[in-house]
Amino acid sequence: MARIVLHEIGMRDGLQIEKRVVPTPEKLAWLAQLIASGVDLIQAGSFVHPDKVPQMADTDALFRDLTKIPAADRPALSGLVLNEKGLDRALACGVEQICMGVSASDTHSRRNTGMGTEEALARIVPMAKRALAAGRPVQVSIQSAFGCGMEGRISEKRVLEIVQTYLDAGLRMVSLADTAGHALPGQVRDLYGAVFGLDSKVQCACHFHDTYGLAMVNTLAALDAGVTYVESAFAGLGGCPFTAATGGNLCTEDFVHFLQRTGRRLDVHLAPIISVASAASAWFGRTLPGTVHRIGPMAPAAPAAR
Repeated sequence: MARIVLHEIGMRDGLQIEKRVVPTPEKLAWLAQLIASGVDLIQAGSFVHPDKVPQMADTDALFRDLTKIPAADRPALSGLVLNEKGLDRALACGVEQICMGVSASDTHSRRNTGMGTEEALARIVPMAKRALAAGRPVQVSIQSAFGCGMEGRISEKRVLEIVQTYLDAGLRMVSLADTAGHALPGQVRDLYGAVFGLDSKVQCACHFHDTYGLAMVNTLAALDAGVTYVESAFAGLGGCPFTAATGGNLCTEDFVHFLQRTGRRLDVHLAPIISVASAASAWFGRTLPGTVHRIGPMAPAAPAAR
């Protein structure tokens, strides 16, 4: 059974939609807990214009603080970039994995970036190659891969054409994002199966929003299809501000709890993630979507006998 790689994106995707800005010291306290949990990757922020997303205004400072911690003592650090200037900033402050992507929905792409899908793709590919040349791993994504809140169903053919463009450029770490939360498990298995059919060595990630309550079952379908990288956010925070209806991400502590009850990823510590989720709930003054941080975890499965 392949090892599942946990990519915690709450500090970026989870917070970007929140109007109450979390101060840098509070973010660093939350990040310290996430580091202590033992997840594999943490996405600490995105390199966007601070006037457009004030929550991300301290991203450069966060990375400069985090990279002072020896790499052996923390997870790898990822950051999201949208354009060339953002990539410059990410490279300058030590981001270790660069994330970027395009939307399969032209309508969503224009609302999100001001560019259509083809124009965005023509910019992203050279950026990704530049990041690779700088020695950074690159994950490229396709947003709205399973449907769009404005356009509805997105054709598999369109998604696969974008994947093939990535592969032709030598980009083999690909994330499919269910931005609108429209995916169904059968669709998930079929689309990832088709992606692996293009290149059996591609590394696939999944990113599911829980808009209609299906993030967990869709994630399990992705794992069944051979996906090994899972993106999730503490407390189930998040959502895209540029789609018709927004819902949070797959909840990290709920997913890790599931893995541990089924005997997987027993090396991850749930308590620090639950602590961050509870702190976020207190900070924002409302009940957040996740379940385990509210009612507490069950005991994990005992390790299988050898």
